[in-house]
Amino acid sequence: MGIMVAEKQPVVERRHIQIDSTWIHYKTAGAGPPLILVHGLAGSTRWWNHNIPQLAAHFRVYAVDLSEFGDRRFRPRFVLSQAAHYLSRWMKEIHIEQASMIGHSMGGRIAAEFAAEHPDQVARLVLVSAAILPFGHGYIRQSWGIMRAFRHIPFSLFQVLLFDTLHTGIFPVLRIGRELLKSNLEHQLAHIQSPTLIIWGEHDTIVPVVLGQALTQQLIGSQFTLIKGAGHVPMWEKPAEFNRLALDFLLI
Repeated sequence: MGIMVAEKQPVVERRHIQIDSTWIHYKTAGAGPPLILVHGLAGSTRWWNHNIPQLAAHFRVYAVDLSEFGDRRFRPRFVLSQAAHYLSRWMKEIHIEQASMIGHSMGGRIAAEFAAEHPDQVARLVLVSAAILPFGHGYIRQSWGIMRAFRHIPFSLFQVLLFDTLHTGIFPVLRIGRELLKSNLEHQLAHIQSPTLIIWGEHDTIVPVVLGQALTQQLIGSQFTLIKGAGHVPMWEKPAEFNRLALDFLLI
Protein backbone atom coordinates (compact mmCIF):
# COMPACT_ATOMS: atom_id res chain seq x y z
CA MET A 1 0.00 0.00 0.00
CA GLY A 2 1.52 3.34 -1.02
CA ILE A 3 1.06 6.30 1.31
CA MET A 4 1.39 9.86 0.07
CA VAL A 5 3.77 12.08 2.02
CA ALA A 6 2.26 15.22 3.49
CA GLU A 7 2.88 18.16 1.13
CA LYS A 8 2.99 20.84 3.84
CA GLN A 9 3.52 21.12 7.55
CA PRO A 10 0.25 20.88 9.50
CA VAL A 11 -0.78 23.46 12.05
CA VAL A 12 0.24 22.09 15.46
CA GLU A 13 -1.70 23.35 18.47
CA ARG A 14 -0.36 23.18 22.05
CA ARG A 15 -2.96 22.49 24.73
CA HIS A 16 -3.13 21.43 28.38
CA ILE A 17 -5.85 20.33 30.78
CA GLN A 18 -5.94 19.54 34.48
CA ILE A 19 -7.10 16.19 35.83
CA ASP A 20 -7.18 16.18 39.62
CA SER A 21 -3.71 17.43 40.60
CA THR A 22 -2.14 16.33 37.31
CA TRP A 23 -1.73 18.55 34.26
CA ILE A 24 -1.57 16.81 30.89
CA HIS A 25 0.06 18.75 28.08
CA TYR A 26 -0.34 17.71 24.47
CA LYS A 27 0.06 18.77 20.87
CA THR A 28 -2.60 18.13 18.26
CA ALA A 29 -2.62 18.42 14.48
CA GLY A 30 -4.46 17.16 11.41
CA ALA A 31 -7.95 15.84 10.81
CA GLY A 32 -9.51 12.39 10.75
CA PRO A 33 -9.73 9.50 13.22
CA PRO A 34 -7.86 10.09 16.50
CA LEU A 35 -4.29 8.82 16.80
CA ILE A 36 -2.49 9.16 20.15
CA LEU A 37 1.32 9.17 20.43
CA VAL A 38 2.88 8.28 23.81
CA HIS A 39 6.60 8.97 24.32
CA GLY A 40 9.10 6.98 26.35
CA LEU A 41 11.28 7.60 29.40
CA ALA A 42 13.16 10.93 29.29
CA GLY A 43 11.14 11.77 26.19
CA SER A 44 8.56 14.33 25.14
CA THR A 45 6.30 15.24 22.24
CA ARG A 46 9.46 16.43 20.45
CA TRP A 47 10.42 12.79 19.80
CA TRP A 48 7.58 12.63 17.24
CA ASN A 49 8.67 15.69 15.23
CA HIS A 50 9.55 13.60 12.16
CA ASN A 51 6.27 11.68 12.28
CA ILE A 52 3.49 14.12 13.09
CA PRO A 53 3.39 15.80 9.63
CA GLN A 54 2.90 12.51 7.78
CA LEU A 55 0.54 11.01 10.35
CA ALA A 56 -1.53 14.22 10.52
CA ALA A 57 -2.23 13.93 6.80
CA HIS A 58 -4.51 11.00 7.65
CA PHE A 59 -5.38 11.35 11.36
CA ARG A 60 -6.16 13.86 14.07
CA VAL A 61 -2.88 13.34 15.93
CA TYR A 62 -2.53 13.87 19.69
CA ALA A 63 1.06 13.74 21.02
CA VAL A 64 1.01 13.61 24.82
CA ASP A 65 3.59 14.92 27.29
CA LEU A 66 3.38 12.60 30.30
CA SER A 67 3.50 14.27 33.73
CA GLU A 68 7.03 15.20 34.88
CA PHE A 69 8.17 15.20 31.21
CA GLY A 70 7.99 17.68 28.35
CA ASP A 71 6.19 20.94 29.09
CA ARG A 72 7.62 22.81 32.09
CA ARG A 73 4.34 24.02 33.54
CA PHE A 74 2.54 22.27 36.39
CA ARG A 75 4.54 19.03 36.35
CA PRO A 76 3.50 16.65 39.16
CA ARG A 77 5.40 13.49 40.07
CA PHE A 78 5.05 10.74 37.47
CA VAL A 79 3.78 7.36 38.70
CA LEU A 80 4.12 4.56 36.14
CA SER A 81 1.26 2.49 37.54
CA GLN A 82 -1.13 5.45 37.22
CA ALA A 83 -0.18 6.59 33.72
CA ALA A 84 -2.78 4.50 31.83
CA HIS A 85 -5.47 5.69 34.23
CA TYR A 86 -4.69 9.35 33.59
CA LEU A 87 -4.51 8.69 29.86
CA SER A 88 -8.06 7.32 30.08
CA ARG A 89 -9.22 10.34 32.08
CA TRP A 90 -7.60 12.69 29.56
CA MET A 91 -9.33 10.98 26.62
CA LYS A 92 -12.67 11.31 28.38
CA GLU A 93 -12.07 15.00 29.12
CA ILE A 94 -11.34 15.84 25.48
CA HIS A 95 -14.13 13.56 24.21
CA ILE A 96 -12.13 10.82 22.47
CA GLU A 97 -14.22 7.65 22.64
CA GLN A 98 -11.83 5.49 20.62
CA ALA A 99 -8.40 6.03 19.10
CA SER A 100 -5.45 4.22 17.61
CA MET A 101 -2.26 4.46 19.66
CA ILE A 102 1.48 4.45 19.04
CA GLY A 103 3.63 4.01 22.15
CA HIS A 104 7.42 4.09 22.29
CA SER A 105 9.46 2.25 24.95
CA MET A 106 7.86 3.20 28.30
CA GLY A 107 5.04 4.76 26.28
CA GLY A 108 4.53 1.37 24.64
CA ARG A 109 4.07 -0.17 28.06
CA ILE A 110 1.52 2.50 28.96
CA ALA A 111 -0.33 2.11 25.65
CA ALA A 112 -0.41 -1.69 26.06
CA GLU A 113 -1.72 -1.41 29.61
CA PHE A 114 -4.38 1.01 28.42
CA ALA A 115 -5.37 -1.35 25.58
CA ALA A 116 -5.65 -4.25 28.05
CA GLU A 117 -7.80 -2.27 30.49
CA HIS A 118 -9.93 -0.47 27.86
CA PRO A 119 -10.05 -2.81 24.85
CA ASP A 120 -13.05 -1.05 23.28
CA GLN A 121 -11.24 2.28 23.21
CA VAL A 122 -8.21 1.23 21.12
CA ALA A 123 -8.84 0.72 17.41
CA ARG A 124 -5.28 -0.26 16.40
CA LEU A 125 -2.09 -0.42 18.45
CA VAL A 126 1.55 0.16 17.45
CA LEU A 127 4.19 -0.78 20.02
CA VAL A 128 7.68 0.60 19.31
CA SER A 129 10.61 -0.91 21.26
CA ALA A 130 8.08 -1.36 24.04
CA ALA A 131 9.24 -2.07 27.61
CA ILE A 132 6.53 -4.60 28.44
CA LEU A 133 8.19 -7.93 29.31
CA PRO A 134 10.76 -8.51 32.09
CA PHE A 135 14.28 -7.48 31.10
CA GLY A 136 15.85 -10.33 33.01
CA HIS A 137 18.76 -8.26 34.28
CA GLY A 138 19.55 -5.46 36.72
CA TYR A 139 20.20 -1.75 36.49
CA ILE A 140 23.98 -2.02 35.95
CA ARG A 141 23.60 -4.16 32.83
CA GLN A 142 20.79 -1.92 31.64
CA SER A 143 23.03 1.13 32.04
CA TRP A 144 25.63 -0.57 29.85
CA GLY A 145 22.97 -1.14 27.20
CA ILE A 146 22.07 2.55 27.33
CA MET A 147 25.71 3.55 26.87
CA ARG A 148 26.05 1.24 23.86
CA ALA A 149 22.92 2.80 22.35
CA PHE A 150 24.71 6.12 21.86
CA ARG A 151 26.58 4.58 18.91
CA HIS A 152 23.34 4.60 16.93
CA ILE A 153 21.83 7.91 18.06
CA PRO A 154 21.99 10.72 15.47
CA PHE A 155 23.37 13.99 16.83
CA SER A 156 20.02 15.72 16.25
CA LEU A 157 18.32 13.14 18.48
CA PHE A 158 21.12 13.30 21.05
CA GLN A 159 20.45 17.03 21.45
CA VAL A 160 16.75 16.41 22.10
CA LEU A 161 17.54 13.51 24.46
CA LEU A 162 20.00 15.61 26.45
CA PHE A 163 17.58 18.52 26.70
CA ASP A 164 14.64 16.35 27.77
CA THR A 165 16.72 14.38 30.29
CA LEU A 166 18.09 17.52 31.95
CA HIS A 167 14.66 19.11 31.77
CA THR A 168 13.04 16.19 33.59
CA GLY A 169 15.99 15.74 35.93
CA ILE A 170 18.49 12.92 36.35
CA PHE A 171 17.00 11.62 39.59
CA PRO A 172 13.39 11.37 38.33
CA VAL A 173 14.66 9.57 35.20
CA LEU A 174 16.64 7.10 37.35
CA ARG A 175 13.68 6.57 39.69
CA ILE A 176 11.25 5.88 36.86
CA GLY A 177 13.84 3.77 35.03
CA ARG A 178 14.21 1.45 38.01
CA GLU A 179 10.44 1.16 38.30
CA LEU A 180 10.18 0.38 34.58
CA LEU A 181 12.92 -2.25 34.79
CA LYS A 182 10.90 -4.13 37.42
CA SER A 183 7.52 -3.84 35.68
CA ASN A 184 5.91 -6.75 33.89
CA LEU A 185 2.68 -6.64 31.87
CA GLU A 186 2.87 -10.29 30.81
CA HIS A 187 -0.30 -11.20 32.69
CA GLN A 188 -2.32 -8.48 30.93
CA LEU A 189 -1.42 -9.24 27.31
CA ALA A 190 -4.31 -11.66 26.84
CA HIS A 191 -6.75 -8.78 27.41
CA ILE A 192 -5.49 -6.79 24.42
CA GLN A 193 -7.96 -7.18 21.56
CA SER A 194 -6.69 -4.49 19.18
CA PRO A 195 -4.81 -5.46 16.01
CA THR A 196 -1.21 -4.78 16.99
CA LEU A 197 1.97 -3.95 15.08
CA ILE A 198 5.26 -4.36 16.95
CA ILE A 199 8.17 -2.30 15.56
CA TRP A 200 11.77 -2.69 16.72
CA GLY A 201 15.11 -1.25 15.72
CA GLU A 202 17.72 -3.77 14.62
CA HIS A 203 20.40 -2.35 16.94
CA ASP A 204 18.29 -1.66 20.03
CA THR A 205 20.45 -2.28 23.10
CA ILE A 206 18.08 -0.53 25.54
CA VAL A 207 15.10 -2.83 25.00
CA PRO A 208 16.73 -5.73 23.12
CA VAL A 209 15.15 -7.22 20.01
CA VAL A 210 14.72 -10.57 21.77
CA LEU A 211 12.08 -8.91 23.99
CA GLY A 212 10.21 -7.74 20.92
CA GLN A 213 10.24 -11.23 19.46
CA ALA A 214 9.05 -12.71 22.76
CA LEU A 215 6.30 -10.08 22.95
CA THR A 216 5.10 -11.03 19.47
CA GLN A 217 4.83 -14.68 20.50
CA GLN A 218 2.80 -13.81 23.58
CA LEU A 219 0.55 -11.20 21.99
CA ILE A 220 -1.67 -13.41 19.82
CA GLY A 221 -2.27 -12.08 16.32
CA SER A 222 0.36 -9.33 16.50
CA GLN A 223 2.79 -8.53 13.68
CA PHE A 224 6.52 -7.95 14.17
CA THR A 225 8.64 -5.68 11.98
CA LEU A 226 12.37 -5.00 12.31
CA ILE A 227 13.75 -1.71 10.98
CA LYS A 228 17.27 -2.27 9.68
CA GLY A 229 19.94 0.14 10.83
CA ALA A 230 17.79 1.64 13.59
CA GLY A 231 18.41 1.60 17.32
CA HIS A 232 16.00 2.30 20.16
CA VAL A 233 14.23 5.27 18.52
CA PRO A 234 13.32 4.11 14.99
CA MET A 235 10.68 6.80 14.48
CA TRP A 236 13.46 9.42 14.61
CA GLU A 237 16.38 7.40 13.22
CA LYS A 238 14.47 6.00 10.20
CA PRO A 239 11.38 8.23 9.97
CA ALA A 240 10.46 7.54 6.33
CA GLU A 241 10.39 3.78 6.87
CA PHE A 242 8.70 4.11 10.26
CA ASN A 243 5.96 6.39 8.89
CA ARG A 244 5.34 4.04 5.97
CA LEU A 245 5.07 0.98 8.20
CA ALA A 246 2.82 2.73 10.72
CA LEU A 247 0.49 4.19 8.11
CA ASP A 248 0.28 0.96 6.11
CA PHE A 249 -0.91 -0.75 9.30
CA LEU A 250 -3.12 2.01 10.70
CA LEU A 251 -4.95 2.68 7.43
CA ILE A 252 -6.00 -0.92 6.79
